[in-house]
Amino acid sequence: MRWNLRFLLTTLTLTMVVISPAHAQTPEPPITKHTAPYWDAVYWNNTSLAGDPAAITQETDLDHDWGAGSPHSKVNADRFSARWTRYIDVSAGAYRFTATSDDGIRVYVDDKLIIDQWYDHPPQTFTADISLTADHHLIRVEYYENRGGAVAKVSWEPASAPSDVWRGEYFDNPSLSGAPRLILKDARIDFDWGYRSPAWEIPNDRFSVRWTREVTFEPGSYRFTATTDDGVRLWVNDHLLVDNWRDQAFTARSGTIYLEGNVPLKMEYYEKGGVAAARLTWEREGENPADGIIVDDTDPGFVKGGPAFSWGTAAEGHEGHLTWARNQAWFARWQYPYNWGRWYPSLAPGRYEVFVYVPERYTTSAEARYWVKHRDGLTLRVVDQSANGNRWVSLGTYWFNGDGEDRVSLATPTHEPNRSRLLAFDAVKWVAR
Repeated sequence: MRWNLRFLLTTLTLTMVVISPAHAQTPEPPITKHTAPYWDAVYWNNTSLAGDPAAITQETDLDHDWGAGSPHSKVNADRFSARWTRYIDVSAGAYRFTATSDDGIRVYVDDKLIIDQWYDHPPQTFTADISLTADHHLIRVEYYENRGGAVAKVSWEPASAPSDVWRGEYFDNPSLSGAPRLILKDARIDFDWGYRSPAWEIPNDRFSVRWTREVTFEPGSYRFTATTDDGVRLWVNDHLLVDNWRDQAFTARSGTIYLEGNVPLKMEYYEKGGVAAARLTWEREGENPADGIIVDDTDPGFVKGGPAFSWGTAAEGHEGHLTWARNQAWFARWQYPYNWGRWYPSLAPGRYEVFVYVPERYTTSAEARYWVKHRDGLTLRVVDQSANGNRWVSLGTYWFNGDGEDRVSLATPTHEPNRSRLLAFDAVKWVAR
């Protein structure tokens, strides 16, 4: 009887061991979401991430430029592919992911495809913005190299964080189309490329740029001035403040807006052909540039020429006096004498920013053509006087010899109907930089 009981208990135990898996699945261990600062990297000796991997490793950074070499001793120098994965912890907010590759690359965030550039191409940079919660997020990057150089880089940053530099996205077309050809960190928007290109990846003509950043402003009204050759659009706090999207010589456009706190700024620019230049400045209303060396139209440093009967003066403008004249049509500049003025400063050799004062009245021309004579030659700057009344307008920063030949010139010929516009000849200021 004792033996039968032991037999029954043993049989029951064996039966339970055998049949229990058929009735209940043991859960698999959870996937560990590591946030250690490294990537899990897998490499294949084909361009399709297919079959058995050639190498599996861990990498601290996804910042590779292998050139014509191989990423691993077991991986081909050409025609290979890779997949990198890792988890990251972030605070809630918008993030900008940047990928640079030669050749194809795809970037996923929590299995969402945000960058898809899966084709052969030379080194190019691509970006995408995405909003993330304060949590773990899975980043997956897929890449393939066909032939030639091999580059794979991925990074991310808060998309709207205040910054002391501009994010410059440069396009090899004039319409900001497709992915940027180049992304740079620009300390300021103050470029005079002349007939050259901003970088070897960008053509000399028919290119475009988008600059973005966030700036903290004290409460107040601010005047922004975008000066470009050719087109420009400027958004301040998501408001289109300047819209001058057209072919033009170096021309300034301004707008005023009240600001307070952190403000997003975005400026778009295109170059059609010829000279290329782009500049953006702003100042608080009621504030002028720093004191400098000023030559007014009443000072000995100002000289003028042309028909005396065509000159006029008015008791307004800088220091309560200005000189003015009517424009002359461009085609007639060789047929009839025209009026001109020159401002000669007394400068020590050095680098100076040049400003012209545009009065409120006697300024109806949109094509005041100022020439700056400096150490390196002559530079033309076209200012829309009609849009910049009662303020100083920058003509740019230059090196000067301090030899008595430094000057700014303005003449009455413009590309406007004959004698239809007024040009003011008032004050010019040089501020040491």
